[in-house]
Amino acid sequence: MSDAAMWYIAVAGQQQGPFGREDIINKLRTREITGETLVFANGITQSWTPAAQIADFASAISPTAPAAPPVPTTGGTIQSHEIDYKIFGEEMQFVEIELDPGETVIAEAGAMMFMEDGIDMETRFGDGSQPDQGFMGKLMAGAKRKITGESLFMTWFTHQGAGKSHASFGAPYPGKIVALDLKALGGEFICQKDAFLCAAMGTEIGIAFNKKIGAGFFGGEGFIMQRLKGDGKAFVHAGGTVVNRKLAAGQTLRVDTGCLVGFTPSVAYDIQMVKKLKSIFFGGEGLFLATLTGPGDVWLQSLPFSRLADRIYAAAPQGGGKQVGEGSVLGGVFNMIGGD
Repeated sequence: MSDAAMWYIAVAGQQQGPFGREDIINKLRTREITGETLVFANGITQSWTPAAQIADFASAISPTAPAAPPVPTTGGTIQSHEIDYKIFGEEMQFVEIELDPGETVIAEAGAMMFMEDGIDMETRFGDGSQPDQGFMGKLMAGAKRKITGESLFMTWFTHQGAGKSHASFGAPYPGKIVALDLKALGGEFICQKDAFLCAAMGTEIGIAFNKKIGAGFFGGEGFIMQRLKGDGKAFVHAGGTVVNRKLAAGQTLRVDTGCLVGFTPSVAYDIQMVKKLKSIFFGGEGLFLATLTGPGDVWLQSLPFSRLADRIYAAAPQGGGKQVGEGSVLGGVFNMIGGD
């Protein structure tokens, strides 16, 4: 191995370096890094490789040395990888995540649009926020996500090469992708059950139970919503146009239950029944409205997917709708063939 080689290391998802050979050996001896730390050097390693697998570095690792202490975390949670991103498009958007060597983005199964060279895709139980929870813990976490309408598995996209690489994730239906800085939001965000798209490694994707019986039976989202926890970037998707409303302490906003995307934990969420009898029977807005009381932030969507699906079904022939092209000659011919 050449002593002049320049080495790079991946620590907490961040590339550090360049370092000389002796620098890496000293870091291993002082327990600043471990044998599992990924290292890379042009012309020596083909990809990021654990230091213990490099002969010159393996000799600096004592098999009897005590394990390195865990990396300090904020608020008892794993620090999320610091990913960069760009959102493309208007009505049918996708988000492109830029990954440095060793960085990982987790996504809902089936959300990936494309990925570049150097990125390794792997389907796993668990979101990686609690690496020591064991198989049963990961299985339970997957079961909880299943309750919220998400997949039992998560897909991990890890950059194993050198330089920067990109992975993109597409929206499942027309609307907007919302980029959330969980650290700026206090480390937590509660959202509708199928809103999650992708997030930086270290983000915990769990469930939130609403304790009030009214919200549970009539709130559209029920007792169960998604809870995103961490200190990195997370991305959710909602239908139509998305707007953020900031509520002052005591300020209340009444919302159609389907138009609620999510809110910060400081917001109180409850259900209120429509009071006027005429509105109940002829208003077309449903029997109940969500009431959101500040302080905190609320995100709303103009076109819930359920509303879009209802309109599509109503326009389809099996739902009583007409064939497209009914004003043309071909439309009339197809209608006669179809029995209209």
